[in-house]
Amino acid sequence: MRISAFPKCYIEDIASRHTMTVFEWIEMAKDLGAEGLEMYDGFFTSLDDAYIDAVGEAIRHAGFAMPMLCVSPDFTNPDPDGRKRAWDRQVELIRVTRRLGGPGERVACRVLSGQRYPEVSIEQGVEWVVDAITRLLPVARQYDVVLAMENHYKDGFWRYPEFAQKKEVFLKIVNAIPDWQYFGVQYDPSNAIVAGDDPIDLLRAVADRVVTMHASDRYLAEGASLDDLRQSDGTLGYSPNLRHGVTGKGLNDYDTIFSILAGVGYQGWVSIEDGMNGMDEMRESIEFLKKMRSKYFRAQNL
Repeated sequence: MRISAFPKCYIEDIASRHTMTVFEWIEMAKDLGAEGLEMYDGFFTSLDDAYIDAVGEAIRHAGFAMPMLCVSPDFTNPDPDGRKRAWDRQVELIRVTRRLGGPGERVACRVLSGQRYPEVSIEQGVEWVVDAITRLLPVARQYDVVLAMENHYKDGFWRYPEFAQKKEVFLKIVNAIPDWQYFGVQYDPSNAIVAGDDPIDLLRAVADRVVTMHASDRYLAEGASLDDLRQSDGTLGYSPNLRHGVTGKGLNDYDTIFSILAGVGYQGWVSIEDGMNGMDEMRESIEFLKKMRSKYFRAQNL
C-alpha cells in the first residue's frame, strides 16, 4: 500500500478560477509526506505531449509517482453526440495517464458512469455505461492502464449527481464487466456514506476488485444525525451538516476497511482526498494512513 494526495481543497482554484497552477500544487505538496500525487484532467491547460511531459517531469522531480488520473466521463448523456465526446475524451486521457505515469509504472485512469439525468432509466443508463467501458478496454490494454470505476457522488462541474451513486446500480455495472486485469474499482468510503449506503457492505462486495482508494472522512455537525440529512432517495448529498475532517476522526470505520483490504492482499494506492480545512489536516490524515499501513500491511512494506 502506498499513499498519495489529491488537492480537493484546491480543485476550483486550479481547474476553474485558475488562481493556482498544477505546478504550484506539486511544489506545495512536497512536505506532505505522501509518495504520490493524483491528478485531475481539469488541472491541465493543454493535453499536448510537451505540456503533459512537463507536468509528469515536475511530479517526478518533486519525488512523487502519479498513481491515478481522475476523469469524469458522462456516459449517460441522453445526447448520443455527448456520449461520443465523453468516450473520445476518455480515450485521449487514457493515453495521457500513461504519459504522466511514466514507463513501467502501474497506473489507473478513473471512469465514472455519468450524470443521473431524470429522463434516463436505470436499465438504459447501465447499458450505455457498460458498452462504453467495454469499448475502452482495448485502449486500456494498449496503454497498460487500469480503468478504475469510482462509487462517486458528483463531479463539481456536473448538474446532476452520479448515475451509479447507489450501491445497487454501481454493482450492476461493475459485475457486468468481467475484465479483472484492466478494470477495477476506485473505492471511496465517504461517497458511500453520502449515497446513504454502508461503506463496509460496499467494500465487502467489491474488495477483490479494488485497485485504488480515496481516504477522506465526514463528521456530523453538532445536533445533526444521518437520518436528518437523508433525501427521499436515501442519499445525503453534500449537506452543510456533513462536514469534512481529518481522516480517521469521522464516520468511517478505517480499522475494518483496512483489515478487509489487507485480507484480500491489497497492494494499491490510497489517496487522501481532503484538506478542505487546510494543509495541516491533510498532513494529519497522511500520518493516520501511515499508521494504518504499519498496522495492517506490515508484511507488504518490509
